[in-house]
Amino acid sequence: MYCFIKIYMVALAIIGIALAGEQDVLELSDDDFSTRVAETETTLVMFYAPWCGHCKRLKPEYAKAAELLRDDDPPIVLAKIDCTEAGKETCGKYSVSGYPTLKIFRNGEVSQEYNGPREATGIVKYMRAQVGPASKELSSLENLESFLAVPEAAIVGFFEKETELKGIFLKYADKMREKLRFGHTSVPALLEKYGEKDAVFLFRASNLHNKFEESFLKFDGDDVGQLTHFVRKNLHGLVGHRTRDSVQEFHNPLIVAYFNVDYTKNAKGTNYWRNRVLKVAKEFLGKLTFAISAKDDFQHELNEYGYDYVGDKPLILARDGDNQKFIMKDEFSVENLHKFASDLLDGNLEPYIKSEAIPAKNDGPVKVAVAKNFDELVTKVEKDVLVEFYAPWCGHCKKLAPIYDELGEKLREESGVSIVKIDATANDVPPVFEVRGFPTIYWLPKNNKSKPVKYEGGRELEDFVKYIAKHATDELTGFDRSGNVKKTEL
Repeated sequence: MYCFIKIYMVALAIIGIALAGEQDVLELSDDDFSTRVAETETTLVMFYAPWCGHCKRLKPEYAKAAELLRDDDPPIVLAKIDCTEAGKETCGKYSVSGYPTLKIFRNGEVSQEYNGPREATGIVKYMRAQVGPASKELSSLENLESFLAVPEAAIVGFFEKETELKGIFLKYADKMREKLRFGHTSVPALLEKYGEKDAVFLFRASNLHNKFEESFLKFDGDDVGQLTHFVRKNLHGLVGHRTRDSVQEFHNPLIVAYFNVDYTKNAKGTNYWRNRVLKVAKEFLGKLTFAISAKDDFQHELNEYGYDYVGDKPLILARDGDNQKFIMKDEFSVENLHKFASDLLDGNLEPYIKSEAIPAKNDGPVKVAVAKNFDELVTKVEKDVLVEFYAPWCGHCKKLAPIYDELGEKLREESGVSIVKIDATANDVPPVFEVRGFPTIYWLPKNNKSKPVKYEGGRELEDFVKYIAKHATDELTGFDRSGNVKKTEL
């Protein structure tokens, strides 16, 4: 009985937490949509369908964001409307054709499409950037210190009067308000404290301050382009905190330390490991990019390197300028990381390739490629190649399979052409091939393998035969250039 009551109470607590967030999301319908969104200057509306999988995944993040924004001033409201029931008319009015669709309303009118993050903290940051001026006025030392205490980078302008630099600063702030925080001041005491009357500073996130680099830097330039470059180059410092939202800001060659990064619950433990990475990173300034990432947030990246689990010490993974993957196999230490970084720069490391085993027999009409024999069968073979990148679970791939096999059989006697397939979920795909969906098919002429051509033709047998007959480097022996079977002379 006691166990039952305990489980019941835990369940109630979980439900209570979920409902607490849900209560902060305004539920709208056709009857009240126009009046309710006009009540607040800024409202984010999610147009959804109850059966939509993406909507279900967004729902808890959206509710959490609404809870975090609940007491904001000026207020930001998060609302939702069911396009399948009570909101059909409204969804039609705003041309909603997919779910979820998010739009930002200002004083009851559509302002813009929401193109920001789909996680609670990202939604909050994006929406807070939508209200008020792009740069916050800092009217006292207390304001400035509070502004800089937030664990996020900030760009701050110190201006005694209106200047050309201030105009550049404000223009950049308006452009980047959704991604960065901006503040400015003209208070004499603050200008005196920093010894500047017309300057822009980049302040790095407070939780990333360390003894190996300056916590803030002065901008030395005179246009928006130079300010953009300055911020991009210095924003994350020697070892940045690479999150799912900031992945695109870290460029190859890149070395990442994956471990239990948590600046909310364990900042001291996080910086214990980061400081050791910093010791190495300062030796490679301008040559390599270093970062730390939370292992739980990047399990998909760990899987790409063949890892399912990471222990307490950091796991070091890297990519070079050609996007090849590398693993530091030695246990983490400052010395081992330094050697790994040096070897990466010098090209002394063996790239990691995710690959299935090379098939013991591969004499069928369709050759089976894996990462380890891909060059042999596709890029270096002295033949034209048609290669299919597929996924075992893909319905379109399964439908294509018998047709593709029949194609291989039909062209089996063509010595100048090879039909190949590769499971792109179990093998690394070379960077030159852009594979974003399945199946993706490429044609590689034997004399120009460096520039594969994406096949955009039909998926029937005749379509493939006509394409290959037309584009083959040497005319096929069994088909003319139009794809017609050649007549055999008696």
